[in-house]
Amino acid sequence: MAVFARHGYKNTSTVMLAEAAGVSKALIFHHFKSKKELYLSVLDRCFERARREVSIDPLSEYQDFFEAIEKYTPIKLDYFKKNPNVYKVAREAFYATPNELKEAIEEKYGPLITDKYKVWQPLFEKVPLREGIERGQAFELIMITLDHFENKFIADVTDEKDIDEKYFQHFLDRMNSFLSMIRYGIQQ
Repeated sequence: MAVFARHGYKNTSTVMLAEAAGVSKALIFHHFKSKKELYLSVLDRCFERARREVSIDPLSEYQDFFEAIEKYTPIKLDYFKKNPNVYKVAREAFYATPNELKEAIEEKYGPLITDKYKVWQPLFEKVPLREGIERGQAFELIMITLDHFENKFIADVTDEKDIDEKYFQHFLDRMNSFLSMIRYGIQQ
């Protein structure tokens, strides 16, 4: 996982993987038919681990969309802070998918990715919007904002900066201020 996280799928060789695992290339190919199969196995492991520790299922218990984001985000970011390699592998797979993996990842994980939005969207449906605001665009703007902050956090974590509690709280406060601007509008 660490080798794929550090170098990405395309720049990782089976020699690098064998060295990192302390085994021969032949042993890798004894267990996996290809680098692609090994990568997908690592991705499965990342997905399962994240699903166990950062489940989105409890979000449906909230009545307020923005409260759910406020409660869920620190849990998710803390997980990323503790597991940056898991995040980097998953991020590449879903947002910078190598061409030879696109079909396999979409087939296997496409429904799971859309399920994430199925949990958030019903909550967002309860949010009263100003006249003239298109609900789909408003939802997309919020998801883009959350993705931006998630990416920024991971860049900070993987740059080996000291992510202490003060930084963590400042980061969440800044993200929440952006979400408040969206929630309440930026015009008086």
